[in-house]
Amino acid sequence: MGARAARRLYHPHHETREDQVKFEEIRKVGVLGGGIMGGGIAQTYAVAGYAVAVRDINEDAINATKHALFDGKWGIKRGVERGKLAFDDAIAAMERVSFGIGLDVLAECDFVVEAIPEKLDLKQQVFAELDAVVKPTAIFASNTSGFVIEEVARDVSSSRKPLFVGMHFSNPVTTMKMCEVIYTPETSQETVDATVSLAEAGGKVVSLVKDTPGTYGFLLNRIFGAAYREARAIADQGIATKEDIDKAMITGRNWPSGFFGARGGIGKEW
Repeated sequence: MGARAARRLYHPHHETREDQVKFEEIRKVGVLGGGIMGGGIAQTYAVAGYAVAVRDINEDAINATKHALFDGKWGIKRGVERGKLAFDDAIAAMERVSFGIGLDVLAECDFVVEAIPEKLDLKQQVFAELDAVVKPTAIFASNTSGFVIEEVARDVSSSRKPLFVGMHFSNPVTTMKMCEVIYTPETSQETVDATVSLAEAGGKVVSLVKDTPGTYGFLLNRIFGAAYREARAIADQGIATKEDIDKAMITGRNWPSGFFGARGGIGKEW
């Protein structure tokens, strides 16, 4: 069974839509919100050969994103220094990225990924505004850490809802391979296929997740949260120290960090 046929098992009742962008038609990726996370997403797709447009709220925010993308610890220039990226390829990738404050910078994007703060009402508002600006065939994706995607998409038009998914990356985006693609009851099969293919084009390994109201965290965060609660209970009961719990996970499961010591996350670096 081919890869596309296998994906269809997750969406047996969803018909393919013809009035939307297909993966092979994606030329320009938009990123709504910069910083460490948005900059990492922008960098991933600029390096993969896509034109990228980044929209942020002011010049200071844009400059911070430029620093993360070009000069940061995981940025393009450091990739050259580490031998991960050829100099000419790095220059070409940097030239593929544009920045702007107005939403119109995203108007001609084929695929837009939102990476703004984790505030549901803010995401809903901005997606409603985007829906009126970005071409109607474009796919919208939220990089939320766990909000119900159907709720994030609440205020977009009925014609956009089939083109709406969750696309949750792990930080730092440029080095972590994980990408969770979350589909709602209204997401079209073509949107699922295009999103999975775009994630793979950026070097990611995709896990498909069914959007589920009343939950938070998709796969990565839900499972880690459950493990953290058990680790906390073990420590609170005096069964083992926090240090020994972390050592067990780091040395027994090859985790880069444990539950209680310094660890990566949104706005942090490993």
